Amino acid sequence: MNIEDELLCLADEKYGDFISSLNPTVNRGNIIGVRVPMLRKFASEVVKCGEDKNFLDTLPHKYFDENLLHSIILSKEKNFDNAVKRIDEFLPYIDNWAVCDTLSPKVFKKNPDELLINIKKWVKSDKPYTVRFGVSCLMSYFLDEEFKKEYLQIPAEIKSEEYYVNMMIAWYYATALAKQWDMTIPYIEQNKLSRFVNNKTIRKAIESYRITKEQKEYLRKFIKK
Repeated sequence: MNIEDELLCLADEKYGDFISSLNPTVNRGNIIGVRVPMLRKFASEVVKCGEDKNFLDTLPHKYFDENLLHSIILSKEKNFDNAVKRIDEFLPYIDNWAVCDTLSPKVFKKNPDELLINIKKWVKSDKPYTVRFGVSCLMSYFLDEEFKKEYLQIPAEIKSEEYYVNMMIAWYYATALAKQWDMTIPYIEQNKLSRFVNNKTIRKAIESYRITKEQKEYLRKFIKK
């Protein structure tokens, strides 16, 4: 199976233009334009044919769609150690939010202690999308039954000028406000976040249906001019 050729056969030029508009960090010439449902179906075929290992071994990829396929295949990995190994190999090559946010191995939920160790490593990376991935994992797996108050400090200690890092941090705190209001609101009240993250957090929280009207009104008081 020639994966690149197969993807090129699934190209949708108008969809590629649309995806390009959402991913300004990716050159349009590197976007084939394969719709995500087709990529997910194709990922299953790649795994079924046993071509997944060879594909995962081939880095870097040329196309955005190949990287998205890589994230989808990796998310199917059932062995935690293998997932982390493969993710560590792949993260340095991620250059956009879409590929980063698609990477979500279900096996992570079963291994919170080991995952937290890796999250603390990822958020200290000098690669912006590795940091974004770490914060994304913290948001996905440590705001519910695995939540601890001290975990809220992890994103607060990240100092970055990268837009897509700071947007993920804001998304994290907005979600934390919805799920762990009492523990999270001091980060807004005590001015613990940068102006950008603070204001984006409040904006996202105000747009959320999980935040009460009274909470939204309270949050508006902390918007930084």
